[in-house]
Amino acid sequence: MSRRQKYPLRTLKKDERLWLKRIARSTSEPAGHVARAKQLLAVSDGCSYTEAAHVAGRKSGDAVSQLVARFNQEGMKALESRAGGGAKPIYGTGERERILREARRTPDPECDATASWSLMTLRRALRQAKDGLPQVSTYTIRAVLRGSGFGWLHTRTWCETGIAQRKRKSGARVTVVDVDAEPKKS
Repeated sequence: MSRRQKYPLRTLKKDERLWLKRIARSTSEPAGHVARAKQLLAVSDGCSYTEAAHVAGRKSGDAVSQLVARFNQEGMKALESRAGGGAKPIYGTGERERILREARRTPDPECDATASWSLMTLRRALRQAKDGLPQVSTYTIRAVLRGSGFGWLHTRTWCETGIAQRKRKSGARVTVVDVDAEPKKS
């Protein structure tokens, strides 16, 4: 005989049940989403938490209990994975903007000792600036640049993806922006 469920699953709405069934049958959804959807459907069909875990190929009924409690509060958002362990991010949006602002600035060969940015020269410039980041690493800079759509070119410079400088036949230089750059990234 199983224990009384501390947080029983609330009654599913029609559209929630429909989406849970779609996700449970999906082959393109992440495996964790599929397993959680199967567990919630099994609990809504009257299975115990342990049985629901076995239906989804899992072992822990306690994890199903936590999922049900989270689903009751958050709804369908409970299917998504949350951040696991690991260190908390040190740099927030302000620091990220500072890194991007520095990367977008054209380097001054006299002050920055370079004509184009590399990770090391960006790090040096950020660490030496008055409003800079004294502990920033090249790993952090690379992650911020990649996350913001910058790419490392064969010319050994960082450039925003989707923006290019073109030289026309007339000799004029034109900045060309690819409006489909964001959809192509994902």
